[in-house]
Amino acid sequence: MDLWIDAEADEAPRIPLSRRRVLRAAVAIADRDGLDALTMRRVAQELGVEAMSLYHHVANKEAVLDGVVEVILGEIFQAVEQAGSPAPGDDWRGALRTRILTAREVFLRHRWAPQVLTSRTTTSTAVVAYYDGVVGILRAGGFSFDLAHRALHVLGSRALGFAQELFDPGAAATEDSAAMAEQMAEHFPNLAGMLAAHDDPDGTLGFCDDRFEFEFALDLILDGLDRRRTGS
Repeated sequence: MDLWIDAEADEAPRIPLSRRRVLRAAVAIADRDGLDALTMRRVAQELGVEAMSLYHHVANKEAVLDGVVEVILGEIFQAVEQAGSPAPGDDWRGALRTRILTAREVFLRHRWAPQVLTSRTTTSTAVVAYYDGVVGILRAGGFSFDLAHRALHVLGSRALGFAQELFDPGAAATEDSAAMAEQMAEHFPNLAGMLAAHDDPDGTLGFCDDRFEFEFALDLILDGLDRRRTGS
């Protein structure tokens, strides 16, 4: 009897299932195996429970996807708080730049997350709160509400730290890119020239650096907004 009691006492306490545990498990699956692997059955397996028990906490997979947006935004808010950005009233540009690049680092940890965010049919309160913070920074920096509104349109998804690119930045950086440029030269000379330069390690397009390209575009936008703000 004593041995049975000791064995019972050594068992780890069972952690109650909760909405947060379900969502964190969903994020872990997407991070590890990709978004296509995220199903209610896989989440249940991840948690070691029956699939039906999940429905006490999330209505369906769409509710899970809505919830993971909240999780990612929560990580962004925490990271922004710890980033130590300048006071917006003193340096709105630095404050906004830090906020956006901090958000970008979170999305780089969850590369599937932009796809989920842009697929939602309703806007999460967490996303609204994030953009409210962006407008707050702009207002503290001297922007009118009208110019702040236009700034949000110009920034688009870049305000959240990701850009919806027309082309994959790494797609042309292959061993065959020079040959492809040669084949294209007759019909598309401008793109062919760009691709040829892109293959030149000594050229300004020597390689596609995702971070550099993102920051380059962001800085162009912030410079332009600052000129509008000051009327210069």
